[in-house]
Amino acid sequence: MDSVSRQPGIPASPKRDELYAAAIHEFGRALDRLAAGYEADPEKRHDLRQDIHLQLWRSFEVFDGRCSLKTWTFRVAHNTAVSYVHRERRKNTGFVSLEEIERTAPSGDREPDIDRERALERLSEFIRQLKPLDRQIMISYLEGMDAAAIAEITGLSPANVGMKIHRIKSILAGRFLEEKRYV
Repeated sequence: MDSVSRQPGIPASPKRDELYAAAIHEFGRALDRLAAGYEADPEKRHDLRQDIHLQLWRSFEVFDGRCSLKTWTFRVAHNTAVSYVHRERRKNTGFVSLEEIERTAPSGDREPDIDRERALERLSEFIRQLKPLDRQIMISYLEGMDAAAIAEITGLSPANVGMKIHRIKSILAGRFLEEKRYV
């Protein structure tokens, strides 16, 4: 990302540039999906993606290799996205807890045939409703990370991460089944 490395007042660093390039090469698509998990609006998502890239690039100046490149990349990306969510929350308080989602009955005006694209969009909507930590866990899980890797990123124990994943998946499955009953 040439525009990032040309930020005024930030000296170029070969180490930072190399690490950033490696991270984007390996995890760029996953970072795009992560941004989509935090922001539905395409224009705001673009801004979030740019912010993630900038913060990631800056962070590599202090990267010391005590964790994997993947862990560092996703930790920075999630922290940037969580900061974004907190800024947006000040404008809109539409987030709900897992308990509230579990209690909320789905609407009965869904079409009977749920195709893959529509199911994925509903999954994305559900994830965007979660509190930032739960959202971070599910996005990481959907990117194929195991509980230990997610725990390293979030600072939770692997057992706690596994429990949260199981609970969110159960709630989600229940929501999809309930929607089918209402059609």
